[in-house]
Amino acid sequence: MSADTPLLRVRDLEKRYGARIGCTGVSLDLWPGEVLAIVGESGSGKTTLLSCLSARLAPSSGSVHYAMRDGAMRDLADLTEAERRFLMRTDWGFVHQNPTDGLRMRVSAGANVGERLMAVGERHYGRLRDSATDWLGRVEIDPGRIDDRPTEFSGGMRQRLQIARNLVTHPRLVFMDEPTGGLDVSVQARVLDLLRALVADLGLSVIIVTHDLAVARLLSQRMIVMKSGRVVEEGLTDRVLDDPHHPYTQLLVASIPES
Repeated sequence: MSADTPLLRVRDLEKRYGARIGCTGVSLDLWPGEVLAIVGESGSGKTTLLSCLSARLAPSSGSVHYAMRDGAMRDLADLTEAERRFLMRTDWGFVHQNPTDGLRMRVSAGANVGERLMAVGERHYGRLRDSATDWLGRVEIDPGRIDDRPTEFSGGMRQRLQIARNLVTHPRLVFMDEPTGGLDVSVQARVLDLLRALVADLGLSVIIVTHDLAVARLLSQRMIVMKSGRVVEEGLTDRVLDDPHHPYTQLLVASIPES
């Protein structure tokens, strides 16, 4: 892939639900190794946008192009269902707010991690188990719990297991939907520190949806602010948060509790 080619190219994206606008007029480029935060209050359109970008929802108009490993920019709308599923299992990851949405709760922690590797052709039981053991350690879960089911884990452990499940295939792009939103504050900090370290270590491209501006500052280099389905401000994260231009962004920033 050329250095001047974005990993994801979005142009004039719109999603409507009848007369209601989910998002409209969204254009952006996501570059390799970049972390982009999409922020806004509940109902701002950020989750709808994430669903369109990750091919979980078909847009009403506009386009989302993705740079495949062979360098070709493909319109997600033109992918076959098999191609889309393969991307989701290999090149992409998706970290849900509720880890039960991203885990198989009735199989072991090791099987949750190994399943993604099997999707890319790994069949050797020893290598699968070794990789799962390694990744449990990387997300700060005792490898001795490899045969335990997620039902036996705390909320924070489940979220860390979901992260391991997504990253074991070394995806190039990871979508995150409020990844710490359902966790206690003390647990949030641990998961955020882990995410920041893994993103840097693996050189991941990430699109993260969050209403928490502190999370956006910690994880992202660039951010877009959404209101009523539209992007009202965008730029480098520190610039937007330290010198917000749009009145809506100013209100969001002003609402952050002082530490």
